[in-house]
Amino acid sequence: MEVLIDHISGKQYKATGGAGSSIIVDAKKSAGGEGKGPGPMELLLISIATCSGIGIVSILEKMKVSFDKFQVSVKAEQAPEIPKVFTSIELTYWFHGDSLPEKKIDSAVSLTLDKYCPIAVMMSQVAKLTYVLELH
Repeated sequence: MEVLIDHISGKQYKATGGAGSSIIVDAKKSAGGEGKGPGPMELLLISIATCSGIGIVSILEKMKVSFDKFQVSVKAEQAPEIPKVFTSIELTYWFHGDSLPEKKIDSAVSLTLDKYCPIAVMMSQVAKLTYVLELH
């Protein structure tokens, strides 16, 4: 796996993955950036949300569990001192649909966070990782 970042200006970068797709990464305006893309710490939260989402959906497909809509929100707390690492991360998984099987969904989430999402497994080594299920 390999990525390349190109400095654009100020605190803004173009990050390109091995497959050739790219994203703009920038610091918040309050940190001297232009806010034209997510910052590095936000990218970690985006990564844990998408990594776990991919795993959960894959498991639910194998279980033949369907849903109408799926969303993930992430809230994190950072240490007050530099390097301001994440100390806690809470993922909320929102499922919308009819007759959602809570036990199966909870099992898919738990299994993904504990085993199949390497980002969640890594982050759980430095931050308290919790999740909430919201079935609608």
